[in-house]
Amino acid sequence: MKGEKVTLRAVEPEDVELLYNWENKLENWKVSNTLAPFPRNVLEQYARSDQDLYAFKQARFMICEKGTEETVGCVDIFDLDLVNDRAGVGVLIARPEFREKGYAKDALEILIKYAFEILNLHQLYCNIPADNGKSLKLFEQLGFQKTGTFHDWIKRSNVFVDEYTLQLINK
Repeated sequence: MKGEKVTLRAVEPEDVELLYNWENKLENWKVSNTLAPFPRNVLEQYARSDQDLYAFKQARFMICEKGTEETVGCVDIFDLDLVNDRAGVGVLIARPEFREKGYAKDALEILIKYAFEILNLHQLYCNIPADNGKSLKLFEQLGFQKTGTFHDWIKRSNVFVDEYTLQLINK
């Protein structure tokens, strides 16, 4: 799947070390609500599996810079709910030098098109901490709208932060 700046591809076995490092980087935990290290063997099993979206209710795609095919991050569909035709989405540009250059936006545009045109989903949603202004701006630029607030939802260093739910409805 190709966009203007990036291509999305399936997770391959050679991505395990990269994913292991990204998933276990403490700075990424605050945006993913991770509380414990991610086991390498789980990533290895996922990379070797057929990654059936319908069986796992999730899919991860690697974000690669168009032209160089250098892997810069990943984008996910998760909590696939086929009864209600919805799923959650998330994006990580893991390499700081690729942030704020349109890669996340391009990757999400591809994922949205895939979700709405291929999977025929009715809606996508995401949850973003209120103090993550860059992610809020990104998702709002893509048409996501704030539809709810979890007050004092995330605890960071004994300070509570609200979390917003945003939705994008497939019209």
